Amino acid sequence: MRRVVIMGAGGRDFHDFNVVFRHDSDVRVVAFTAAQIPGIDDRTYPASLAGEIYPNGIPIRPEAELEQLVADHAVDEVVLSYSDLAHEDVMHRASRALATGADFRLLGPRATMLKAERPVIAVTAVRTGCGKSQTSRHIGALLRDSGLRVALVRHPMPYGDLEAMRLQRFASSADIDASHPTVEEREEYELPVTMGLVVYAGVDYAAILARAAEDADVIIWDGGNNDLPFVSPDLWITVTDPLRSGHELTFHPGEVNLRRAQAIVVNKVDSATPEHVADVVAHARSVNPRASIVTAESPVTLEPGPPLEGRRVLVVEDGPTLTHGGMSFGAGTVAARAALAGELVDPRPYAVGSIADAFARYPHIGPVLPALGYSDEQLAELAQTIEATPADVVVTGTPIDLGHVVATRRPIRHARYELRVTGRPTLHEVIAPIERLAHVETTVSSG
Repeated sequence: MRRVVIMGAGGRDFHDFNVVFRHDSDVRVVAFTAAQIPGIDDRTYPASLAGEIYPNGIPIRPEAELEQLVADHAVDEVVLSYSDLAHEDVMHRASRALATGADFRLLGPRATMLKAERPVIAVTAVRTGCGKSQTSRHIGALLRDSGLRVALVRHPMPYGDLEAMRLQRFASSADIDASHPTVEEREEYELPVTMGLVVYAGVDYAAILARAAEDADVIIWDGGNNDLPFVSPDLWITVTDPLRSGHELTFHPGEVNLRRAQAIVVNKVDSATPEHVADVVAHARSVNPRASIVTAESPVTLEPGPPLEGRRVLVVEDGPTLTHGGMSFGAGTVAARAALAGELVDPRPYAVGSIADAFARYPHIGPVLPALGYSDEQLAELAQTIEATPADVVVTGTPIDLGHVVATRRPIRHARYELRVTGRPTLHEVIAPIERLAHVETTVSSG
């Protein structure tokens, strides 16, 4: 009997267990560990999801307890199952595991990808915050406008009741509200649903893909962080970010996405330097010379609201992009500066609770506020921080209506950004074979 610990962050870890370990009678997964996301440890992966081999479920413990878990359970193997780690950090985790005497393992695409019943376009990235979601929306709009039914299957964010989140389907704002989502979930679900796409997420991706196939002619896999797809794609697209030139070769598993992609999107060419854009293109061609290269801009649009010129502005940016994504600013900052804000007020002296903890943990974050809201308590702390910061206007660079989830007296303006492809090939040209395939399959099945 081989005893295993799965190191995760509340997402791929559960998927890898479901696909690789759940029915393996020669293996016992004794625990998951949790990192990156606050409040997801000290839970149990429930027996209803874990299967008959695990009648008591599987404990989820903080990653700091790894060595003790290996010792207490005589663990033979530690499996790393989460993303957006620098290559050096992967090896630090490997060293921790090996120092206990256990083996260290990474599961590959062949072992963990499911097969869908519909054509699949996978959108992945080399880092968090490259622009996967805007790329997925752009592709979704192209497919929808061609008359196809589109399901967007999102990388998991199972931070709440795991049994209730086994299979989630969002076709309306009411569906999203009813799920009591975190801020991060709202950021990924609201805009696609507003566009008319049906969004799926959850824990059990075999069930999710089967359900999505009932709704759709084509499936878009919308990746999280820089993770690998959970589903075998007919077309693999990877988004890069020249504002972090070099990261495409130094983060796991983003480099895998770069090497496996059939098309590579070099995003943000309107805000990066030509030198950094050229570096990313050169790196992409060096490891994946057969991939098509698509260049794109991410223009920022500031929605109407109170003027910013000369005023004190608090910028709220996408949380994961700032934290483990490593960025110090985002679209909100770009919009506020373009609108001639008088001062970007630093929220760090006014941060409370877990928001203050995040600033301490990620000291690279600049004078902006990460939109963290993984629990009701954290949402309340986010609201307290906003209220305490002496600003005239709040500018949000997140994809959601922050005023819908955070009560504040401060006026809010939203900065929006979408993908704008420049040059050739276009994304429409890249996805054309999958579009044709989906139309053929739809015609055959209806005929």
